[in-house]
Formats: sequence, C-alpha cells, structure tokens
Amino acid sequence: MSALDLSRWQFGITTVYHFIFVPLTIGLAPLVAGLQTAWVRTGDERWLRLTKFFGKLFLINFAMGVVTGIVQEFQFGMNWSEYSRFVGDVFGAPLALEALIAFFLESTFLGLWIFGWDRLSPRVHLATIWLAAVGVVTSAYFIIAANSFMQHPVGVVFNPVTKRAELTSLLDVLTNSTTLAAFPHTVTASFVVSGTFVAGIAGWWTVRSAKAGREDDASMYRSALRLGLAVLVVSGAGVAYTGDVQSKLMFAQQPMKMAAAEALCDTEKGAGFSLVAVGDLGNACDVRQITVPGLTSFLATGDFAGELKGVKDLQKEYSRLYGPGDYVPLLPATYWNFRMMIGFGAFSAALALAGLWLTRKGAIPSSDRFAQLALLALPMPFLANATGWIFTEMGRQPWIVAPNPTGDPRNRFLTAEAVSPYVDTPTVALSLVVFTVLYGTLAVVWFQLMRRYAAAGAPVVPAAGSSSGPSDDEDSPLSFAY
Repeated sequence: MSALDLSRWQFGITTVYHFIFVPLTIGLAPLVAGLQTAWVRTGDERWLRLTKFFGKLFLINFAMGVVTGIVQEFQFGMNWSEYSRFVGDVFGAPLALEALIAFFLESTFLGLWIFGWDRLSPRVHLATIWLAAVGVVTSAYFIIAANSFMQHPVGVVFNPVTKRAELTSLLDVLTNSTTLAAFPHTVTASFVVSGTFVAGIAGWWTVRSAKAGREDDASMYRSALRLGLAVLVVSGAGVAYTGDVQSKLMFAQQPMKMAAAEALCDTEKGAGFSLVAVGDLGNACDVRQITVPGLTSFLATGDFAGELKGVKDLQKEYSRLYGPGDYVPLLPATYWNFRMMIGFGAFSAALALAGLWLTRKGAIPSSDRFAQLALLALPMPFLANATGWIFTEMGRQPWIVAPNPTGDPRNRFLTAEAVSPYVDTPTVALSLVVFTVLYGTLAVVWFQLMRRYAAAGAPVVPAAGSSSGPSDDEDSPLSFAY
C-alpha cells in the first residue's frame, strides 16, 4: 500500500474512533445541566443523584474525547502537509476559534464544575455546567464549519501564483450553507445518542430496581428514563427534518455523492429510493434494486417525477470539467453506510416507542425484555453517527476539497494531491500500527470505566437540604481518575 492509502486509513481510523465520544459529549452536557437545574429548582435529592451519576459518565467520555481529538490536528501537518498548504489560510481560522473560544469555555467551566461542588453556591455552580455545555456545542459549530469548507468551499479566492486558496471572508466560511445544514443535523443526532444513552441506562436500572422492590430508586430512574425518551423523540424528529434539508443541499452541491448513495447509475426521472441493491457496485455501476418509486426524486427536488443525474453521466461531466480521472466514490462504502446509518437509528426509535408505552400513566416497567432492549439500543446511535460520517467523507472522494458548482472551479483539491511528499510508507505504516494499538487499548479502558460506573448506579447523597455534594473520593465527580 502507498503512503496515501495508509494515510487515509490512519485518518479514517482515528477520526471514527474520536467520533465515538463527540456526539455523546455534545448531547450529554446539556442533559446533565438540565438534571442539575431540576435539583437546584426543586431541592429533590433524586435529581442530585442523577446529576452526579450521569455527570461522572459524561466526564469519562469528555476526557477520552479530548485525548483522541488532539491527534486529529497533528495529522494535518504531518501526513497531509500539501492539504494544509492549500487550505491552511482558511481551514486554520475556524480551528483557531474553536480552541480560543469553545475549548476555553469547556475546560475552564468544566474544571469549576468538577471542583466547585463544596466551594461555589448552587446557582453559580449550576452556571458553570451550562457554560461548559455552551462551549461543547460551540466547539461543534467551528469544527463543522471547517469540515463544510471541504464539502463546499466559500469565502476564498484562488491565488494562481501561490496555488493556494486564500481567505477573503471568515463570515462566509462560518455561514456556509453547508454548515447551516450540517450543524443542526449533527447536534440533533448527538441528542439522539445522549437520549438513547440516558434512556438505555435508566431503563435498565428502572427494571432492576422495580424487580428488587426498591420503589424510590425505580421512581428516580423512571424520571431519567422519561427524560431520555422525551429527548429521543424530539431529537429524532429533528434528525429526520434536518437530514432531509441536508440531503437536498447535497444533491445540489455534490450530486455524485448522492447518486452514489442511491446506486443511481443512470440518469432517471422519478428515481426511486433504493432499499437494497445487488450486482456490480464498482466502477461499472451495474445493479438491480428494490426501490420505493419516485422517493429519491421527491427527497431531492420535491417532485416525484424530478430528474436526477446518474453516476455514469456525472463521471462524463466531471471528466469534461476537471480533466481525465475517476470521480466516482467507492460505491459499496457510500451506498451501504448510508443505509446502515438509517438502520442503526431504528433501534433508538424502537426504544422510544417501547419506553413511552411501558411508562404511560405513571407506570414503572419491570419487564426483562425491556431491560434487554435498553442495553441493545445503547451502542446503535453511536454506530449510526459513525456510518453517517463515513458516508459523508467517503462520498466526497476523490476530492479532499470538493469543487463548488457555482463558485471558482479552481478552489478544489484531490485527495491524492494532498498527502505529504516527505512522509514515506514505512513511517505511516508504523504510526498506523501504533495508533491502532493505542486506541484499541483506550477503547477497552473507556468501555470498562463506563461499564463500571454505569453498573454502580446513582450515588447516595447527603440528607435533603444540604447545599453541597459529597466530598469523599468515592462520590466525587473525578473519582474515576484516581
């Protein structure tokens, strides 16, 4: 394998691994803040117990996300130096803002939240977790703005002398139409993850507590279960709506990606939505499919009879515009990851339906089957988010900066041209092995920590009326670190 192939594998592995933690962090931070708000407003110690329970899990996840995220930016300068040279003028701006604004909010106020239980007033302490949650969401916006430039470059001018894309308007980059569509989709998908996470763990504990006769605990976990289910329903609707908006935009900005996602080999009027495809999903693009007639055309254009260009015609068009080359992404990866994204998300929908039915009219579920469904659903939205991003990134290939169909056609860059010419195959192979082994070890550590503290349940807190949280190591938010 070439240095290019290995560099792509390394970036793909480290990115997908890092994104395990990102959506849970984005969605769980506001939920923990909401739980603490309920405690501050009501004084009910059940909300304090839930705050500390899910807050500890949030901190474990956040710590892992920070550690693995640092590696991402180093790769731009090491394995992808030519890419950094081409877009560094624009790509660095949102990343710098993310560090200066968002990460400052996250690190500063999360630190105050961790160590301020016995030192800050309840309302000031509550403000710190809300500010940390704002920082988490703000961080996501800047990162998505940087990624959206790769999908749809705006706010730049091509300098033919330096052969670089130079920033002309940071505001245009931050208000990119792709950013404005991708950000709400990513955030709502993150709330699906956190809603499933809270509902899954709380659902399991509700059943366990009910079967053991611990009515107070069962009632407490039912409250968390209902919260997770409510978040899941609202965010699920948000994912569907924002996904539709984003797909329509993709059809306009990256028609090859969406044609590949549907294995739409030939230009069609009234293109159907593919449920399953068999045949040659390679460059020949010769497949047979079971489809829902007209649905893809409707999703793309709002018209069931709308015309959509197929992969073969787009390949000819791109060859004419950008010169000879293969402009078709890897169809099996694009097609199946798009469907896995939807399929994995269905498990969260099943949990929402079952949970809402079993907790109606104040009921407390005690069914072992529901507890099993709660545990089964836990990893599924993580997989849905991962496959969604794999589709988004692999569907853009062979571009690392896809051309803007209505902008300067020179603001484009092929992935094959972006790799560093100074990093050889053995070097990348060694770093790939090291990172894979290291991340595999971290995955085991993360899973064991999350499993250990989720299985421990909500901690016992001081008697009602106390304004401070527990001070002993066993119940402190950072006890997992010792």
